[in-house]
Amino acid sequence: MTKVAFQGIAGAYSEQAIRQYFGPEVDSVPYGALDDLFPAVDSGDVDYGMLPVENAVAGSVTRSYELLMEHDLRVYAETILRVRHMLLALPGTQLGDLERVRSHPQALAQCQRYLNRHGLKGEPTFDTAGSARDLAASPEVGVAAIASELAAELYGLQIIDRDIQDFSFNYTRFFVLAREAPPRAQRNKTSLLFTTPHQPGVLYDCLGEFAKRRINLAKIESRPRLNRPWQYIFYLDFEGHCQDPECEAAIMGLLRRSLFVKLLGSYPAATTPVPDTQTGETLAA
Repeated sequence: MTKVAFQGIAGAYSEQAIRQYFGPEVDSVPYGALDDLFPAVDSGDVDYGMLPVENAVAGSVTRSYELLMEHDLRVYAETILRVRHMLLALPGTQLGDLERVRSHPQALAQCQRYLNRHGLKGEPTFDTAGSARDLAASPEVGVAAIASELAAELYGLQIIDRDIQDFSFNYTRFFVLAREAPPRAQRNKTSLLFTTPHQPGVLYDCLGEFAKRRINLAKIESRPRLNRPWQYIFYLDFEGHCQDPECEAAIMGLLRRSLFVKLLGSYPAATTPVPDTQTGETLAA
């Protein structure tokens, strides 16, 4: 059975992303920190790792990009999970019985309008799935948790309300990490990082290598270089495979103009799942 590492505990959104990409017949292996995923994959303890890299509401996961710089695993695929926050409580509980809601601070923030509307007080915890697990293990009257539908299933909690997030376009993008590159697909995306000399116009020239070949950039972001104050790394996603002639030429041009280039991988481009406007259910993934 395929073994896939993720950060968190059973019922985390990362585990839901694993099931979305690999199917239900997969062995999800929890780890305590994002840093632990890379050695687990590199050593062969697991086949793949599921790494969250950005959220449509909260932005990039900074630590994930730092780890991609530090390690040499390949991006094997991407998957985009529609984050559907559920209000979970003990069986038999009604919405009117609730006073407090526990979850990760980011999940609470993403449901703040809902909480305000129903007069519920948010209580931050370390993890969404952990808040569900702890509530099931130590039941408290008037307390609920915000977590995934998978967490409700695993810990025997009742879903009091569904899709309580303030924004329906709440998606998290994940990289599937592997030791080897994937086979080419019909639609591909490439991710890399690079640094430039501190000179006027250099970044413009670097990006021009893609523009003059009409290669569409999907994302560009700068992050500080660790231990090098006021120096930056640029993370770049573009449409196409690194072995496509135009893409290969653009990368070679980037190599000539930059100080350092690291190819993270070329992989099948994911499709964003779309919610049904009538039911709220996800139509495709």
